Amino acid sequence: MLVGRDGERDHVERALGRASGGRSAALVVRGEAGIGKSALLDHAVAAADGMRVLRGVGIESEAELAFGALHLLLYPYLDRLDLLPGPQADALRGAFGLSSDTATTPFLIGAATLTLLAELASERPLLCVVDDAQWLDRGSSDALLFAARRFQADPVVMLFAVRDTAVPFPTPGIEELRLQHLSPEAAAGLLDECSPGLTAPMRARVLEESGGNPLALLELGAARLAAQREGRAEPAHQVGPLPVTRRVQDAFRAQVVGLPPACQSILLVAAADRFAGMETVLRVARAVGADVSDLDAAERAGLISVADGELAFRHPLVRAAAYQCATHHQRIAVHRAFAEALATPEVLDRRAWHLAAATTEPDEAVAAELERTALRAERRGGAMAVSAAYDRAGRLSVDPELKARRIAKAALAAYDAGKPDRAARLAVEVTSLTGDPAVVADVTLLRGQIEYERESPGADAALACEAARLVLDSDPERALVMLTEMACASRDAGALHLLAESGRLMARLRLEPGSRARASADAQISWGDLLSGRPERAAGPLRAMVEIGRLPGEHTMHRVVAGFSGLMLADDRATAAVMEAMLAEVRAGGALTWIPYAQEVLAFAEMLRGDFLGAQTALAEAVALSREFGMDTEVAVLRAASVWLAAVRGDEEHCRSVAAEVLPFLDGRHAVGTALVFWGLGLLDLAAGRYGAAFDALHTVCTGPARYDFLIRAVPDLVEACVRDGDPDRVTEQLAGFERWAAHVNSPVATALLRRCQAMVEDSEEHYRAALDLHALHGGRFDQARTQLLHGEWLRRRRRRGEARTQLTAALAGFTRLGAPAWEARARTELTALGERPSLDPVADDVLRNLTPQEVQVVRLAAAGLSNKEIGAQLFLSPRTIGHHLYRAYPKLGVTRRIELAQLGLG
Repeated sequence: MLVGRDGERDHVERALGRASGGRSAALVVRGEAGIGKSALLDHAVAAADGMRVLRGVGIESEAELAFGALHLLLYPYLDRLDLLPGPQADALRGAFGLSSDTATTPFLIGAATLTLLAELASERPLLCVVDDAQWLDRGSSDALLFAARRFQADPVVMLFAVRDTAVPFPTPGIEELRLQHLSPEAAAGLLDECSPGLTAPMRARVLEESGGNPLALLELGAARLAAQREGRAEPAHQVGPLPVTRRVQDAFRAQVVGLPPACQSILLVAAADRFAGMETVLRVARAVGADVSDLDAAERAGLISVADGELAFRHPLVRAAAYQCATHHQRIAVHRAFAEALATPEVLDRRAWHLAAATTEPDEAVAAELERTALRAERRGGAMAVSAAYDRAGRLSVDPELKARRIAKAALAAYDAGKPDRAARLAVEVTSLTGDPAVVADVTLLRGQIEYERESPGADAALACEAARLVLDSDPERALVMLTEMACASRDAGALHLLAESGRLMARLRLEPGSRARASADAQISWGDLLSGRPERAAGPLRAMVEIGRLPGEHTMHRVVAGFSGLMLADDRATAAVMEAMLAEVRAGGALTWIPYAQEVLAFAEMLRGDFLGAQTALAEAVALSREFGMDTEVAVLRAASVWLAAVRGDEEHCRSVAAEVLPFLDGRHAVGTALVFWGLGLLDLAAGRYGAAFDALHTVCTGPARYDFLIRAVPDLVEACVRDGDPDRVTEQLAGFERWAAHVNSPVATALLRRCQAMVEDSEEHYRAALDLHALHGGRFDQARTQLLHGEWLRRRRRRGEARTQLTAALAGFTRLGAPAWEARARTELTALGERPSLDPVADDVLRNLTPQEVQVVRLAAAGLSNKEIGAQLFLSPRTIGHHLYRAYPKLGVTRRIELAQLGLG
């Protein structure tokens, strides 16, 4: 009944209308208990004419059963799993316990959910409604929300009803509709329709106490009407209002406790395990002294319905009341009876949780059962279920050391599940329970990883160092993981003393000579040398690590080390190759949390070698995923890179607005990100001819803690600002450091930039020509166009008009291809000074320039020959959405067929 909900009903019907037009919609309906969320979902189901409908519900007591709600939702369609890409099909089979062959990840399960729902929607529009979503198990909610955020061009509508509770249930990226209390007029109309005949005082009191909550109106109205008809006295008015939800629960509780004891017992059994079929419910009920006939009273009272051998509660609050009204002793007896009734392999997890619910003191046998449940959940990819099982196992452990180890695993799983507060709390608890160095090291590292986002990378580095020292001699491979965390966080923070300490500790590790682990350690030791201005000892180990990073099947951690090492060597092509290999592997394995880090390094490499569109495409995906995972620091660093790109494009408004947004967050926290913002601001001023302002910003980069990182490549920009401002002596120290770096990294890219600097400072054409020769051989389109511009300006000042025209025209063409209008304007100004009237469009635009970042990704993969289903599996989108992107991209590219993409040379 939707009295007073015309606007909300129209909202839902518009979402359904999108599906009939072949488009997707997702909506979260929020509000307090009884406010009408379920009624609005029921209306959506009734209005879903011709649509396939899937219905699910969250149950508070079943949140520990990994993917239980998702399994119930998709169970009728598991015969379609063979239509999914192989890894996704395997992921769902593993999540649902249909296969134990391979471990899976939550993100592959989310992708599989997306693909299966899209497959169902390809036959007819699909409506998926989930009530009480706040009580879904974490694995199910993550998978469904993951899919909901990614539907774009499929006829799929996903509706989630979320009750306001003390624990927030975030749904980022999905539109929300909050249900407010009914207006006084609508509330009065509903009450009069459902409870006619109330006396005026009773009617006024119900309207007052219900507060416009529809369920409260119905339940309190019915209760007052029954009391009035039976001649019972009106209860004394309580002092002060009670929350509406409490009053509603009290109304249901009153109905339950008014039932015969045996009826309450069988309702308790049904409430204790939603997954139990009627046969199991009756078997357990008989064990506690009830039988099927005892359901009659509850059915007559309208609290339950029994149809087709299934029992359903009228409302989730009835189920909650049936469970909460029982005494602690009664609940224990029911859970123990369930544990005895559930004995087959497929229900072992439920049995373990019933055993745990029936156990009030430490019991190693039950703890061991829960640990086995955690291991099964781990293979299925249900991180929150893993955490809950290990935590409860720890609480039931008799041995203190076993308790500590189990709670430590609970903490690690909570972090994997995106619950850092829970993870931190458990990790701190572990340190008070045990002195085992290995266990304490693991939770200390975990605390550091949490502090990376909460406080700073420097705090992470300090805790990672503390963790590594605990296992330095006993477990060198594990210590390397911790020291890698320390080195990466120290580098981010610009904490060179911590980076040097990580190097000293890595040098002590007993790692096999010639192993990849030893090579990774040596490379990170060399980071300390390089970032301290000692490149002479760094280049060899870094180059060796880059080559290792390009090998197939390399460890993800080693690839990240290799990628950053390549950036420090100005080997942009090798860096891009390492990151592209890493991306392919983490996409195939569903390890989405690694994608932002890989795309970050790839974006830096693409920026520096002049592929601005590639960098923008990488950043777009990385920012979207980082926001989804709550990685605020990573988002800020990625947006710092977008400041640089906006500066190159000459988009001053966007450049400065993003800089103003991220700089307060990064400054004093993330040295590399901060320097990247200032580099972008310096480039913006340099292109506009504001050389004093450019110097100030670039000097901050080139003298700051990250000055010898890949940001050393800002020195040529600093040199240009100084020379154009008429004071080249101000950059002598920075140029000397750059020359030392370029000499030892032995990179043609670095040498070309050095020759450009020398050309400006020494006023030497020989250096200009040498730089241009290196650019032509080794790439770097932006650097090449910049050098052509500077050389052309130099030639024009010497009245060598023909040669100047050649260089300036080439620079103009390069900037136009790159989409760098501010630099393009400088080249035009120089050509105009020669008396030229340059063409408005001297070269053909990059054919991809008008595409969105996601369209670029899709088009490139399609040009490489991948099908829509294969592309969707890589980008975690539905095949229909991939087709939609191609449909939108074709006119922009001037093609009409997929086969023509290969001819554009986009792959």
